[in-house]
Amino acid sequence: MNDRKYLPDEEKDRLPDKPWGGRFDASLDKKAEAFLASLPFDQRLAQEDVRGSMAHCRMLIKTGVLSPGEGELILGGLVEIAGELASGRFPFDLSLEDIHMNVEKRLMEKIGSVGGKLHTGRSRNDQVALDMHLYVRKQIIEVDGLLAGLQAVLLELAKKHLGVIIPGYTHLQRAQPVIFSHHLLAYFWMLQRDRERFLDAYRRADLMPLGAGALSGSSFPLDREAVARELHFAAIYENSMDAVSDRDFVLEFLACAALLIMHLSRLSEELILWSSQEFSFIELSDAFTTGSSMMPQKKNPDIPELVRGKAGRVYGNLLALLTVFKGLPLTYNKDMQEDKEPLFDTCDTIKNILEIYPSLLESTKLNLKQIKQAVQHDFSTVTELADYLAANGIPFREAHAIVGQLVRYALDQGKLPAELTRSELAPFHPLLDSDMTPQLLRPQHAVASHRSRGGTAPQAVKEQLSRARRAMHRINLRAEKLFCREFL
Repeated sequence: MNDRKYLPDEEKDRLPDKPWGGRFDASLDKKAEAFLASLPFDQRLAQEDVRGSMAHCRMLIKTGVLSPGEGELILGGLVEIAGELASGRFPFDLSLEDIHMNVEKRLMEKIGSVGGKLHTGRSRNDQVALDMHLYVRKQIIEVDGLLAGLQAVLLELAKKHLGVIIPGYTHLQRAQPVIFSHHLLAYFWMLQRDRERFLDAYRRADLMPLGAGALSGSSFPLDREAVARELHFAAIYENSMDAVSDRDFVLEFLACAALLIMHLSRLSEELILWSSQEFSFIELSDAFTTGSSMMPQKKNPDIPELVRGKAGRVYGNLLALLTVFKGLPLTYNKDMQEDKEPLFDTCDTIKNILEIYPSLLESTKLNLKQIKQAVQHDFSTVTELADYLAANGIPFREAHAIVGQLVRYALDQGKLPAELTRSELAPFHPLLDSDMTPQLLRPQHAVASHRSRGGTAPQAVKEQLSRARRAMHRINLRAEKLFCREFL
């Protein structure tokens, strides 16, 4: 057996070049090293890692764990490293496994062994948790800003198209006419709730885990509150095991993103349908469509289709991470390294979509002639006849049956309801033998009659627009406070 001995200085180069290498005799297998390494993706956390390390260093100076001279030397080295990262000159080394060890090793190359004191009182477990909290907070603010931009476009388009009436659908069947602005505002409110969810999720990301150590806290006189104040955290984790073992704040971000992309996918589906020849309600700009390599007449809505497709990807990221965590015992397990790639991929995916969608919508044209023809040549206003009968004392179920029979008759005659004569209408009910009936069947009357709050009547939509602007202003103020706290 090989009895391991402490090695003299001249033999220290025989030790594995790992932070945990003192316990091991053999170097890590190269394939295992590549498999375990998180650097290819967690280098994205580099700036957060340096920022957290600087706050940790200042706290160690304040509590006397580091001398002022040592602390200033470390802080100076970290400032230089931040500059290298920003300029793309940082020498990443895969053999160092992760971004944390890359930063620490680079610091020691710059200032010598005193750089190793930076890790006093912390573990990579609470260090990576801190980086993730900082990263998620920043991503929430960036996503919210992009959502605000998309909302602003929807409001502007809704204001512009207040006079346009389109068919409204249930089951993808013509149902009742609605103002196009009303349809757009439905998505505005969906995005409003998405913004509220993300900003609410910020509260769970706004907890400071550093000082939890590997799992049980630290024997050093750490001032966790001081680190939290410097990094603008609202509170600290009260339980060290909880601090390093959970990623519910990441999962919550992914859940918010899944709901957001579901809404964006639904909008995309409608753009795809409306731009088809069967609908022809809209025309997407050439700048946001592609053609066919074989069929020269084609104009494909590839961007909305790709958004629709990417919904599955974002859902998968959420499910993947939920599955990783469902059976983990406390506290840290290597499985948790899988938290980063789903998060990073989801951030990239939804931000890319939100960056392109405002311009896509702004450049889309309405085919007003086709929309008008569609509204005037269907059965979507006959509900007004049933409501008219009900308003004049006929039980609604009876009124519904009467109008249903009228519809059947019109279909058999190959006519639209508005084309039926008074003599044809009279047998269904005397109240329908009226000059009022043709007016009731006009799309303009149908939308104007739906005056309830949240309805599609022009005045109701104008009031809804005003409420939407006020709601957006309130949430913008809320987001602005977080933005200033995060970046200024």
